[in-house]
Amino acid sequence: MKLSDPKLPKRSEFPKDFYWGVSVASHQVEGGNHNQWTRWEHKTAARLAATAEDRLGNLPIWNEIKNQAEDAHNYVSGSGVGHYSKYLLDFKLAKTLNLNAFRSSIEWSRINPQEGVFDAKEIEHYSEYFRAMKAEGLEPFVTLFHWSVPQWFADKGGFAKRSNLRYWRDFVHVLAQNMDLSGIKYVLTINEANTFSGMGYAVGEFPPGEKKYLKSLVVYRNLALAHRIAYKIVKNKFPNIQVGSANQFQKAIGKGIGGKISTWFELQYSNWGWVKASKYYDFIGFNYYFTDYRNKLLSVLADSNPTEPINDIGFYMEPSGIDWVLKETSKRYKNIPILITENGVADMHDQYREWWLVETIQAMSRALKSGVPLIGYLHWSLLDNFEWQYGWWPKFGLISVDRKTMKRRVKPSAKAWAKWLGATQQ
Repeated sequence: MKLSDPKLPKRSEFPKDFYWGVSVASHQVEGGNHNQWTRWEHKTAARLAATAEDRLGNLPIWNEIKNQAEDAHNYVSGSGVGHYSKYLLDFKLAKTLNLNAFRSSIEWSRINPQEGVFDAKEIEHYSEYFRAMKAEGLEPFVTLFHWSVPQWFADKGGFAKRSNLRYWRDFVHVLAQNMDLSGIKYVLTINEANTFSGMGYAVGEFPPGEKKYLKSLVVYRNLALAHRIAYKIVKNKFPNIQVGSANQFQKAIGKGIGGKISTWFELQYSNWGWVKASKYYDFIGFNYYFTDYRNKLLSVLADSNPTEPINDIGFYMEPSGIDWVLKETSKRYKNIPILITENGVADMHDQYREWWLVETIQAMSRALKSGVPLIGYLHWSLLDNFEWQYGWWPKFGLISVDRKTMKRRVKPSAKAWAKWLGATQQ
């Protein structure tokens, strides 16, 4: 089915105040950042290039990405896609797609480049950034932490040490006191605590590159405490701002006793455990990218996923699975508003994205009809951007970017979605 299919639910069938938007993250799009990821990129780029075929050679697009994946420059974010200076252009592009919401993060390392030092010019930059977003007719969704921290904070042990939460408290307090948040309705404190703690401290593919499972649980717990701290600070200063977080939720299906036990642990860690640990929330935000099928006891990775269709980075694609996540979340946390904070597909040829959007729209429609209090959908991402351990070759964006000229080009799938949004918005 295409987005032009008359059988597809219309935008007018969704609530009038429903948010249709996109998400980006500061380190992935801004360029010119200096944080713990910056150092990590330079430290690991040569190794990732040398091992690219071992890690990625089984992907269906390997022959097309081989040269880029084996180039160390691929793994350095560098100038990004220039969003720090081109944000006005990007907001206008989002509006041409008939979107009404935009999620972005504040770069902690810019605001607080040294211990005890806060940059007033950068605070004003982000104040103006979100004012401009609002002026363009895009509802801002402000993320306080999206995986990047100042290098000095990382050198002190980062979120692995509970005592370091005082630095996080200072950062959030300075934002609340000095940044213009007067036009902000929604703040997200922490993005994907489960991915950040697991990939950085258990799997070792994110900084600091450790493989200590118990330590990853400590980081996870401390991020939940960080959420609670930020929630109280923001609410004390701006009681009308709705505060939540954005963890990675997934649909997980287990077969047999082993698979069901494995699935239970996965859902507790990624989905329901985070909601319990974060404790305070005005809405529940989640990112959805995949469904896991498991047959084995306590398997680290999904062991029974179908082999197709898979996206460019090897995830089994089941966009309709978001229906299950929405309904399960609503069933557990009745009457709490739900926001899809990220959802998208790595698709360099733009061959799956329209199908992905169709399946997702249908799933959201079913969920709303069943009573799920869904308030919005934010697609990942507006722009092709830096994708962490993969570098530059994965393409999640609705808009491609020529990184030599920084010229933006709207993809066919984005035009089709914009037409669906525009044709049915009345």
